[in-house]
Amino acid sequence: MKTVGAAQLMIVSTLCVGLAACGGGGQGNSSNGPIEPDMRADARQTTIWDVFGNRTNPNTTVAVNKYLWNASLDVLNFLPIQSVDPFTGVIVTGYGTPPGGGRSYRATVKISDPAMDARALKLSLQGPGGASVAPGTVRAVEDAILTRARQMRIRDGKL
Repeated sequence: MKTVGAAQLMIVSTLCVGLAACGGGGQGNSSNGPIEPDMRADARQTTIWDVFGNRTNPNTTVAVNKYLWNASLDVLNFLPIQSVDPFTGVIVTGYGTPPGGGRSYRATVKISDPAMDARALKLSLQGPGGASVAPGTVRAVEDAILTRARQMRIRDGKL
């Protein structure tokens, strides 16, 4: 009689456990019919093939006001652009000195609404080394962006 080696025992055990895991015993289905899949989106499990699928929605719209976006880029054109994301409405700039100014600034702009509204525009200015900027300066730049956005909208004839 042959003896079973440890490696063979481990392989057989692994196969048995794998086969047992494939069973549908714990599904709570007491009928002998096929198990109906749960088609709810939150109950659907992902598979390895989901990685290769194209899941982008072609009907996704940008939720950013184009006039505020373009006015922000126009007013802050003296600052070097570090990153822009029109889908989230974020513009991040590097340090730059405004024309006729002696202090450098960097700006972060967030446009959070497709409506042309002052509440949709959030502006953050920083001085060198992360120094804070006077609230009046921030308000003046916000007003310049809003004024430029209105001018662009009037020019397009959509007022």
